[in-house]
Amino acid sequence: MTMRKLLTCVTAAIILSSSFALAAEQGDAAKAAAPAQPAPAEYKSKSPQLKRADLDALLAKPESLLIIDVRRPDELTAIGGLPVYLSVQAKDLENKLAFIPKERVIVTVSNHAGRAGVAADLLTAHGFKVAGAIGVQNYESEGGALTKIVPPAPKTSEPEKR
Repeated sequence: MTMRKLLTCVTAAIILSSSFALAAEQGDAAKAAAPAQPAPAEYKSKSPQLKRADLDALLAKPESLLIIDVRRPDELTAIGGLPVYLSVQAKDLENKLAFIPKERVIVTVSNHAGRAGVAADLLTAHGFKVAGAIGVQNYESEGGALTKIVPPAPKTSEPEKR
């Protein structure tokens, strides 16, 4: 190899390594500048926090299970949920206890299980059989599939036909 070719190869290697180093620094700077996602709140309820495998095992016997989703409707449509559930917002749960069957095992659902845990504790205190609480986002991150809920289109009024 001639001296000129060797010098060209060394120069090219230096330029490439400089480019990679600059790209890595820019990537690190972008990561540092990006706002950190807040960590989900620590689970503090007495009822067990379920994992995907726990819920999947319960879903295998749907005739004995009742899923109560305590999220707001906008959260259901934005994030998705489980295919079958009873929707009772957390703030209304205590007023709806008479409508919840006591013969079924209950799983409460929220985004990260915080509100679901509180709801599970409330139901347990009122004599319901509660398996535990789960967050749909936790369920999805563990490989579970969520059902995306699409709200119906608003009805438009049609002119009268004569």
